[in-house]
Amino acid sequence: MSRRTTIALSTAGLLAAGAALALAVRPTRPNVPTASAPDGRSRPPRVVIAGGGYVGFCTARALRARLGTDQVEIAIIDPRPYMTYQPFLPEVAAGSIQPRHVIASHRRSLAGCTIITGSITGIDHASRTVTIAPPVPGSTQEEGKPYQIGYDHLVLALGAEARTLPIPGLAEQALGFKQVEEALALRNRVLSRIEDAASTWDAERRRRLLTFVFVGGGFAGVEAIAELEDMARALVATVDSVEQADVRFILVEGSRRILPELTEELSGYGLEQLRERGIDVRLNTFLSSCVDGHVVLSDGTELDADTIVWTAGVKAAPVLSESDLPVEARGRVTTLPTLQVARDGVVVPGAWAAGDCAAVPDLTNEDPQATCAPTAQHAVRQAAILADNLVAILTGPAEGDAPSGQGEQRLAVYAHENLGTVASLGIGKGVARIMGQNLRGFTAWTAHRGYHVYAMPTLNRKVRIMMDWLAAAVFRRDLASFGSIAEPGAAFATAARHDADLAARRKAADSGS
Repeated sequence: MSRRTTIALSTAGLLAAGAALALAVRPTRPNVPTASAPDGRSRPPRVVIAGGGYVGFCTARALRARLGTDQVEIAIIDPRPYMTYQPFLPEVAAGSIQPRHVIASHRRSLAGCTIITGSITGIDHASRTVTIAPPVPGSTQEEGKPYQIGYDHLVLALGAEARTLPIPGLAEQALGFKQVEEALALRNRVLSRIEDAASTWDAERRRRLLTFVFVGGGFAGVEAIAELEDMARALVATVDSVEQADVRFILVEGSRRILPELTEELSGYGLEQLRERGIDVRLNTFLSSCVDGHVVLSDGTELDADTIVWTAGVKAAPVLSESDLPVEARGRVTTLPTLQVARDGVVVPGAWAAGDCAAVPDLTNEDPQATCAPTAQHAVRQAAILADNLVAILTGPAEGDAPSGQGEQRLAVYAHENLGTVASLGIGKGVARIMGQNLRGFTAWTAHRGYHVYAMPTLNRKVRIMMDWLAAAVFRRDLASFGSIAEPGAAFATAARHDADLAARRKAADSGS
């Protein structure tokens, strides 16, 4: 027997032994009672997860890891076929991370789950159905016919959407900052406007192109303006015809300070850092109008800006208030610490909620009315607790438990004290409060990146993000702009018009001769 054959047989033997050992130690899957189909046949219970964001994504993964496809059917519904990790959007806008690396594909990461692309437009829990509007194809703009699907358990993970105000011109002129597409569009907008300003001699137009207004001084607004100012500064250093003093970044905040989630000391430090970099921070100021890009502030300031970014708060999905589920004053679904939806403290069977759309009691707060803040820190932990509790309900009382009522006693409650808060103010700059300690500068920035890469789902995305950071450190920041990405067909349309004009002139010339 040759040496190669011996090695091959030995390897095969080791693999077979490893497989046998894995099967031997594999835990026994719990038994899940079946549900009844309309035709009387038994079927696995169906769990519908409304929302494929952070909570929905993590819940689906945890459920599928615990239960097989023959035990429970999991359907996840979202307008986008991927999960977006929103805390990294400022770095996407600044070009530190590639846009595709802060998303995780549902189909790739949630094998064994039914992926439904569409928007939930109605929830009727009494009949255990949700109404879904299919996506509208960009080629036809034809709306599909809404349809309904039933469920046995509903997990509400709809997250939050931008909260706007009836400000003249806001809907027409402003950009949001909730999705990766918006972050990419903002990056291209800032870079292209600086490039355009470098090629114009019209002073008024130049001033408008180089004015960037951000409304909202929370984490999203502060991190976005700080990261983009960092990027703009790097680009201006390479453009001879534009000076740094020509670029104007303005942050408008309606309260008396920025970063209200941090202490007064750290908030003041963040404000000082922004102003030292030339960012014009207006506190106790509101946006009154922005019709045609003419910005009017409550302090009387008027200016023209080609870029207006709205980051002034979020709200729960409106479909929740229109459903028959209990919601609180802010439109969020009310829950128990077990993450079960509850009306006046009484569990609504078959309904669960977590994340930004849920008012989850904060058991670590002395205020009995306090709820958990809408942060990734809470979302990832709530998703794990929700999945565990849902599995406990699906599998029923453990062997030896009382026949009824004891299953709920085994449910875990969500109680997590906030370990800290981190915020980036650009490359190498940040502010954080972790476990009672105030951090500033490079240390806080490192903590920010470290925590969020830890919280980013899937090893694939973690590695890609760190590779992006390494590439940026070695080769410096990528400042390429795809300003025409918002209208990818514009060049082709222009060429078609030129050919049409040429054909018309030739026809006129031929008829004249």
